[in-house]
Amino acid sequence: MIEIKNVSKWYGPVQVLQNCSTTVQKGEVVVVCGPSGSGKSTLIKTVNGLETIQGGTILVEGLDVHSPKTKLPALRAKVGMVFQHFELFPHLSVTENLVIAQVKVLGRSAVDAEQRGLRMLERVGLMQHRHKYPGQLSGGQQQRVAIARALSMDPVVMLFDEPTSALDPEMVGEVLDVMVRLAKEGMTMMVVTHEMGFARKVADRVIFMDVGGRILADCAKDEFFSPSSARHPRTKDFLDRILTH
Repeated sequence: MIEIKNVSKWYGPVQVLQNCSTTVQKGEVVVVCGPSGSGKSTLIKTVNGLETIQGGTILVEGLDVHSPKTKLPALRAKVGMVFQHFELFPHLSVTENLVIAQVKVLGRSAVDAEQRGLRMLERVGLMQHRHKYPGQLSGGQQQRVAIARALSMDPVVMLFDEPTSALDPEMVGEVLDVMVRLAKEGMTMMVVTHEMGFARKVADRVIFMDVGGRILADCAKDEFFSPSSARHPRTKDFLDRILTH
């Protein structure tokens, strides 16, 4: 589904991704973790062209994301993206937020788009809030609307960029519950997160990145969380710190 080959990126003189390579198979859930500044969010944003790259190749279903010939709006319709800060239109109702991209990008009629959007809203458990505006919802509810909006576009893969990091602790669970359901339903997912409980529960693979944008580990979930001495020392140090409390 996704193939990342030797991807490198710089911000001026600073290299933020260093020869990153990995794949995501159809139906696979891949969690990307690591310390702040390791390039996790940058990597996931390169998958749908929100960040450019200076080296390497990224393919989504065989389509070269960073080719000048690639029509990014059409690509992004297939690659759902859920951001840290929701990115809902504050002046539009929940239903209108679900409809607008379907009409503008996919060319659906307003009626069809609304029906599809409301089905996805039901899927995340928020149908009763369809007439409200984002400012009338909690952070967790807004993030669930953002997930419903992405699902309304019929994506082949979903990208999540730290979807719970801006939420109050009480709201994290409701968003993770939706993501767990999506994973169990077979949605292909690439998730940047610090939620190791989520990774242990549903990830097929875990990618660990370190400062400088290097992938130090890319392995099955059980191998990543095992107390193996074969792990990279930096990976072991990260897990020891994050799982201590």
